[in-house]
Amino acid sequence: MPPRRKLSDLDRGRAIGWLQDGVAARQVAQRLAVAPSVIIRLKQRFHATGRVQERQRSGRPRVTTQREDRFIQRQAMQQRMATANIRQRLQATTNTVVSGQTIRNRLHNFGLRARRPVRGTTLTANHRAARRAWCTQHVRWQRQQWAQVLFTDESRFCLEPADGRIRVWRRRGERFAEGVVRERQRFGGGSVMVWGGIGTRLRTPLTM
Repeated sequence: MPPRRKLSDLDRGRAIGWLQDGVAARQVAQRLAVAPSVIIRLKQRFHATGRVQERQRSGRPRVTTQREDRFIQRQAMQQRMATANIRQRLQATTNTVVSGQTIRNRLHNFGLRARRPVRGTTLTANHRAARRAWCTQHVRWQRQQWAQVLFTDESRFCLEPADGRIRVWRRRGERFAEGVVRERQRFGGGSVMVWGGIGTRLRTPLTM
């Protein structure tokens, strides 16, 4: 049996024309690569209504207006870390009560998805001003000048990763059962600090 698919208005009109010319419903279905039941329902609908278009489905009514949808988007864009309170702010502002899933659906329609934030270093206003001044001072440096600079950095590597997002499958009452408990060392199991430097023509050995 051919896979069932949605017929366009043009295909529906062609199917009715073939049926009126005496072509069997099974042959029409084969020509359009649909199941015969699709053609039979189309024929019945045409005889009952005189139309080939499908009836407009009402569906579940939307609980928010376009203006409220834009309000939800603005709240999410203005406070990226506080999207959990959008539902309460919407109710306080417009007196519209929606579920958390509705909020997520509206944000998905705007291309917004919940993701883990990237961790970055805390920068004060003085830090930002100092970094901008440094960049402005060195923006016109030539390659010969950068060749005299050695860039250094240090990184700390944990001996045991502390990822709180690890999940296990378990049943009720198995919280401390063997196989679902993840053992870990106290204080993260320790760490190693590594230092190194790099320049245009050289690099230093890694030092721990």
